[in-house]
Amino acid sequence: MLKTGTVVDATLIAAPSSTKNSSGERDPEMHQAKKGNQWHFGMKAHIGVDADSGVVHTVIGTAANVNDVTQGYGLLHGQESVVFADAGYQGVAKREEATGVPWQVAMRPGKRRALDKHSPWGSLLDKAEKLKASVRAKVEHPFRVVKCQFGFTKVRYKGLAKNTAQLLTLFALSNLWMARRQLMGGQA
Repeated sequence: MLKTGTVVDATLIAAPSSTKNSSGERDPEMHQAKKGNQWHFGMKAHIGVDADSGVVHTVIGTAANVNDVTQGYGLLHGQESVVFADAGYQGVAKREEATGVPWQVAMRPGKRRALDKHSPWGSLLDKAEKLKASVRAKVEHPFRVVKCQFGFTKVRYKGLAKNTAQLLTLFALSNLWMARRQLMGGQA
């Protein structure tokens, strides 16, 4: 089912920040990260999704403070002709592991708001950003299935290895969930 385009993104998964346990400390492998004006403690799930079918093909679990752009090339399966990403991946083509695959990275929201949409060039750039966003929307569906359908909003285990293993299982199940109509022959 995989085609030649990939969409990459990451989401934060919370971890218990409580120190009311036997050792009296938080999980040392989890970290905190600021998103917007709010701090989150936990881990990040980075995924690579097929741009056409929405099937998750790569999952990487890291601490929450790891920047998205550092995991960008690890999310590729190697046969891509194009990669789509949000503004968190700005500068990915300048990294030393750059492979020559063209990246379609979203414009930062502040820059997009500052565009003069009445000028021909600004209008064209805005339409290009809307097209990129419509392709990038595919990556949000597996996150919704894992968080809303399966209720995985907070990690259950201590350590990144165990939680990443659970993420791999959940995203594999989300592939089955999203492809259930094709798998059952339209009966679902």
